[in-house]
Amino acid sequence: MLSAKRVWATCAGAAAVTLVAALPAAASDDWGEARPGTGGESDGSGSIGAGVGTGTPEDVRVTFTPRASGPEGALKTTSWTPPACYYAPLRTPEEAEGYWSDFMARMTSPPFPQEDVESGWASHDRFLEEFPDYNLDEQGNGAFWGVVRNDAYPLEERTACEPRTFWVDFSDPPPVEELAIQTDGLAELAWEQTRVPDTEVSLNPEGTQKVNLPTWVWLDSAQFEPVTVRAELDGYGIWAETTATPTELHLQPGADARAFPASGRCTLTDGSVGQPWSPGRSGEDPPCGVQYQHATHNTGPHQLQATLTWDVTWTDHAGNGGGLPAGSVATTTDITVEEVQTIVR
Repeated sequence: MLSAKRVWATCAGAAAVTLVAALPAAASDDWGEARPGTGGESDGSGSIGAGVGTGTPEDVRVTFTPRASGPEGALKTTSWTPPACYYAPLRTPEEAEGYWSDFMARMTSPPFPQEDVESGWASHDRFLEEFPDYNLDEQGNGAFWGVVRNDAYPLEERTACEPRTFWVDFSDPPPVEELAIQTDGLAELAWEQTRVPDTEVSLNPEGTQKVNLPTWVWLDSAQFEPVTVRAELDGYGIWAETTATPTELHLQPGADARAFPASGRCTLTDGSVGQPWSPGRSGEDPPCGVQYQHATHNTGPHQLQATLTWDVTWTDHAGNGGGLPAGSVATTTDITVEEVQTIVR
């Protein structure tokens, strides 16, 4: 049961700051504030628990399908940011044993003073009191959870979560603790992993545009299908899945230009954004497009910014779900405009 195996490790104070320079690879750079095995248990008894270090988002035992391979195509938003810190599964018993082995190997090497070496061994012993033999007999049955810190945040924000370590069986749900990751948190991690195509617009006429001649703008609907990402807690059978769907293209043509519609916002209609020009539609205003008033031979090309908005929803293994903040991806296209040449005879 969770209650039998759950131990909390709280803040240690400044005494461990000298340990920062020689952390094992699995430990985060703020570990000196919260050394494993320091602090009191959650029951207030005054006995000391111990931990397995902290981690970064890359350390979390979550499988993303698909996992982002880089920053290209990442959604942007001003209404939401990923959490600065939270609690999630970090290490199996075998990985915890490796963590402590690496840690103690460094602790017993110079330049650590003897009192820090003794403190490190004491923390190690306390951990083994709570989890004999690193819980190796439970390998494959659960994982150690700990604090995850997002290095993109200032130190003060990412250390807002107290360092804690606790064991959760794979057969148990995530602990009901503030900032312990639940399926809505998994959905947010999936949002962060979402990658969509670049917002490459099609134009007619192609190439150089003409002064006062409307330019039709549209998106190739085959390239802008909904994008789905699943985030699953390894071993727990708990997952959340997000679906990003394109909904609106915002055109910003720059100065001396007119947008169609006037707002520059082209909505998704019948599964597509904008329409290709076709013969017989000359003289019509495009449902999505721009029109430039001046040539660019003296000023350099106009910059047409096209921003595609993607609405995001989520669902989980239990049928729960909802909405997440919309995201967007923008691209800029250089537009050369020339005067229409008229020959007078």
